[in-house]
Amino acid sequence: MHSTAVASRGRETLRWWVIAAAVVLVDHATKWLASELMAARPPVVVTPFFNFVLAHNTGAAFSFLAEGSGWQRWFFAVIAIAAAVLISMLIRRHAAEKLFCTGLALILGGALGNLVDRLAWGHVVDFLQLHAGGWYWPAFNVADSAITVGAVLVVIDSFRGKARRTTG
Repeated sequence: MHSTAVASRGRETLRWWVIAAAVVLVDHATKWLASELMAARPPVVVTPFFNFVLAHNTGAAFSFLAEGSGWQRWFFAVIAIAAAVLISMLIRRHAAEKLFCTGLALILGGALGNLVDRLAWGHVVDFLQLHAGGWYWPAFNVADSAITVGAVLVVIDSFRGKARRTTG
């Protein structure tokens, strides 16, 4: 590969890492703020369907395995590290594919944001809560939101890629 192509690929790859780092920074700033403002407080009703609430999740999404004896901390940490390595490889390989890599960068930033919590505290700080008709969605955070939006973008990109391949 020519040196200018390598430099260009490196800049493209760096762009996605910057997005992932921004997600981690925003995630941790909001978790810190929520922890400071919500400690020992009841949920704050913002709208008829949205609350701020401080929750510590030792499990994964939707508190999956939260009742474990502690082993899940390291299990989910290993999964997050493996996902970060895989995503980093995909970003490097597909750095010019904007929608795909935007999704991957959001997933990477979210995974790393929650990984830092898990390693430092043994739990993930959640503070956003949606509810309707007496039904409460499990609390979540910016990292979780980034992972969700990133996954949606990757899925959309997969359909776009399929459409391009079948029409081209």
